[in-house]
Amino acid sequence: MKIAVIGTGYVGLVSGTCLADLGHEVVCIDIDLNKIKGLKAGVMPIYEAGLEELVTKNVAAGRLSFSDQMIESLHWATAIFIAVGTPQNENGSADLKHVLTVAEEIGMNILDYKLVIVKSTVPVGTVHKVHNLIEQCITDRKVSVDFDVASNPEFLKEGVAIDDFMKPDRIVAGVENERAARYLEMIYAPLSRQGFPLILMDICSAEITKYAANSMLALRISFMNELACLCEKTGADVQQVRRGIGSDTRIGTKFLAAGLGYGGSCFPKDVLALINTMNENSLPCGILSSVNETNKLQRNKFIFKVSEYFKQNLLHKKIAVWGLSFKPGTDDVREAPSKTVIKELVDLGAQVHVYDPVAMNNFKLQYSIPNIHYYNDMYSAVEEADALLIMTEWDHFKMADLNRVASTLKHKAIFDGRNIYDPKTLAELGFYYFSFGRSPVALESIDFTHVTTANVPLGTHELSERVILQ
Repeated sequence: MKIAVIGTGYVGLVSGTCLADLGHEVVCIDIDLNKIKGLKAGVMPIYEAGLEELVTKNVAAGRLSFSDQMIESLHWATAIFIAVGTPQNENGSADLKHVLTVAEEIGMNILDYKLVIVKSTVPVGTVHKVHNLIEQCITDRKVSVDFDVASNPEFLKEGVAIDDFMKPDRIVAGVENERAARYLEMIYAPLSRQGFPLILMDICSAEITKYAANSMLALRISFMNELACLCEKTGADVQQVRRGIGSDTRIGTKFLAAGLGYGGSCFPKDVLALINTMNENSLPCGILSSVNETNKLQRNKFIFKVSEYFKQNLLHKKIAVWGLSFKPGTDDVREAPSKTVIKELVDLGAQVHVYDPVAMNNFKLQYSIPNIHYYNDMYSAVEEADALLIMTEWDHFKMADLNRVASTLKHKAIFDGRNIYDPKTLAELGFYYFSFGRSPVALESIDFTHVTTANVPLGTHELSERVILQ
């Protein structure tokens, strides 16, 4: 099938490339000419394992191309995926301007039947807005053109997105008639034949399914972070608790890791968008609001651990940070805990020395934070540092030469935001080791009962998220 994918961001580029690998003819469209030129030259705008190779393979096979010519591509395609961004508004709602702009462009230009598929993450009711806008544009043109609109939310995990697309747990599609269902079945037939299920439902249910899935996973993370506080208070080990409850087949171990909480482009935005939708419908959302607050609180607790260790005096302290991306396997730093923590440390007077294998350029571009020094290897970043902070659980951090780290740190203090090390091992090496949900080694437990997420200045600068000592 001839498929146009509008938007070459994370979702659009991965989805378009994988659709081409399934055998379809695909053109990925973007109004950013520099991005299109880069893609034509084989330069990827994002880091995703295996993506560059898959793009190269399908471009060479003639199944995948890139263009900034919207109208020409709309005329050519049979199915049109909308995969543009839906950034967060100040009130937490999803900004639909890009989706609706594309819908208007489609309505003003299509000449024959098209299946328009909304893959962007959008609140319930958006697909019907897209349908109505396209229909109105066609009416204004005084022509008769048939079309359908469907919902096909994405469930791609950054770092393993290609596997998620090619070996999905499920493919969710919301349709309103048999014709749209048939076209979607043709698009995903190569996956259905391998036994990966295509779940067809009504459009509103498909839209809610996307938000519900991400919010449920966010809930699991925040639940474990609340349990981690209890573990620290009582001397329990949250890792053992995770093993204990995760062995229950009804629960499982995924998304039950205590630590700095979730980040990235999906969970924070989707939780807030679902809260906003609940509010718009005059429905209580106590669980989701608590999930969001617990997640913010984790970062403040982490800063508090560091501040307490240095007796609330971080002025001129050299703090090494390993990891900037919100998770391993990606260069995505959107809503990454590292941004909140690093900005707070800098505002408290620290000099921050960072290393990340792929995300440093993105961090520099997205966040203008002073007093940050970037290093090309992780051991250089910790030389003569007063403490080391682990922010992302990259595999080579887990396998680090800790004897080498110990020999270069001024204070043998490690603050592990991802629980990647064993406390006993660190104690044997002489480290002061702090993690989440496991009792600190060699120092007394920190009391978090006075830590809040109130928006009050701790030092001389205002921040959106503050550690407050009441």
